[in-house]
Order: sequence, then C-alpha cells, then structure tokens
Amino acid sequence: MSMTNSPAFDPVPALAPVCAFAGGVLNRAEDLRADSDWIRQALGERTSRALAFFDGRALMAVDPELAPRWLTAPEIAPYLAEGLPLVFLGLDGDKPRFAIDVSGLAEDKSAAPFAELGKYIDLRSIALQTGGHDLAELAQAGSLFAWHARHGFCAVCGAPTKMHKAGYARRCKSPDCGAEHFPRTDPVVIMLAISGDRCLIGRQPGFVPGVFSALAGFMEPGESIEEAVRRELDEEAKIAVGAVRYYASQPWPFPSSLMIGCYAEALSEDATPDGVEIEELCWVSRADAAAVLAGATDRGFLIPPPIAIAHQLIRGWVQA
Repeated sequence: MSMTNSPAFDPVPALAPVCAFAGGVLNRAEDLRADSDWIRQALGERTSRALAFFDGRALMAVDPELAPRWLTAPEIAPYLAEGLPLVFLGLDGDKPRFAIDVSGLAEDKSAAPFAELGKYIDLRSIALQTGGHDLAELAQAGSLFAWHARHGFCAVCGAPTKMHKAGYARRCKSPDCGAEHFPRTDPVVIMLAISGDRCLIGRQPGFVPGVFSALAGFMEPGESIEEAVRRELDEEAKIAVGAVRYYASQPWPFPSSLMIGCYAEALSEDATPDGVEIEELCWVSRADAAAVLAGATDRGFLIPPPIAIAHQLIRGWVQA
C-alpha cells in the first residue's frame, strides 16, 4: 500500500546523536589498499599501530582505564609471517592503522599473543563499560574479521579464497574462476511508531525481564527504507503507518549490520504482537519515557542502554 508522507509529522530533533560504534576519525584511504608495497612498508613504520583481535574480542588496556591497546610495529612484527588475517583500517593523519586477528595461534584468549599486555574483551561489553565512545575502529575491524571467518570458500565455484586488497576483499584461488568477493553490511530498520504523545515499544522473548525496545527488522531485496519500516511494523505489530522520518544510523558489529533509525506515523493505536518475534507491545507516554530515561523503574517498562540506537530513538523523541 502506497502512502504519502505527511509534512505535519516531524518528530525528529534538530541534531541526531553519534551512536556507539560510529564517529570514526580515520581516513580509510581506499586508494592504498591495493598497493601491496605501500602496505608492506607501512607495517614497519615507527608510527604505525595495530589492534589485536582474538575470537571476536579486542585487546584492551585496562589500567588506568579501559581503552584499545594499540600495538607497535615491533610488537606485531613476529606475527606478520604467520599468514594471520590482517586488515588496513586507514590513516590517522599520516599514521597507518591496522588490525590483526591472532585467533589461529591459541585455543584460549588467556594464551593468545599479547594477552600479557591487556585483556581480550567482546565489543558489546567494551561499549557498555566505556559508554560507547571511540569504538568505530573496533567495529570496523571486528566486522571485517567476522566476514573473513565466514567466507573462506568461493560462493561461485567452492574453491578456497584468500584475503585481498588489505582485507577488503577475498579472491578465489582457482585459476579458472578468480572471482572477487567483498564484505557486506546488512541494513536493518529500527523504528518507533508515534501516535500523538505516545510511542510503541515491544519485547522479544529473549530480552532481559522488563526491557522493551524499538521494533526492528532486516531490509529485504528491492525494498526502500520507508517500505521496510512499514512492512516490519505490519508484520510484528499489525499496525499501519504513514509518514516515515529518518533519524540516525549506527554500525552494529554483531557481526556486521547497519541500524537505520526512523520514526513512523501510526495511523491507529490498534497494535497486536505477532507472538513470534514480539511477545508484548506497549504504548508509552512521553512523560513516562522521560521518567525511565531519568532512572525511574516503576513505570512498567525499562529501555535498552545508551549504546543502543533504540535508546537514542526514544531519547530523541522525548527531547523533540
């Protein structure tokens, strides 16, 4: 069903937030990825640094505070000949930045290379402990390593593949094929349906007790953002919506999604959970949402932490 966006529906605040895992400052320098000589030289430069990953966890310094533990060129040099996954993240000014995955060198993170220099921690825990700041490079590296771990064979002919273009592609090893494969980001719409001074939130069966969130779902081929928002709200809540307004986006490296935050104009408040992905729905007032954001626990619902774009959607609506 085609619907025309209503100009009167405008719940979006003037300034969208920079969500956790976004806000990267590196120049990704795409033009340098295929220059193997430059990459080789950059890996040995005094100013180069690298993040280390083990089984999806990033090496973090824990003293005096939690922060990425950037390794120097001499520290990673002994491991460069091991054939470990290595990606070029970009340039910090003119300083090269890399990431290396050492998962293949140990069975447990406590025995992994560099474990004595910090602690290997999963990205979600890092974001919760640091408040979600300065995580863009961790998300970039973690998503790339997760993709490489799942794409060791060619989707065209089934032959093994190898890393290519400094970690931003894989190439089939078969001389009869040679297909190139590139990392993919999965777009997900996440949205608040708005009706006057109330918004719709829901619970999935696996949520922590009491927590409600914005509804969300993966976009499908041949679908616009607006169409995906309307379809997902119809599928999960049996509710029709009209106007759709974009708010903000968030890289979500679990393993590699892009959360596209939107508001949607509810055409009614007659909502019904689908009973599969959503077990309960709740219309909440702006005043109750504001109270929960301020720490109240007596309003019958809780919301996700600030690292989640769902939290930012609710906060943005409250403050609009």
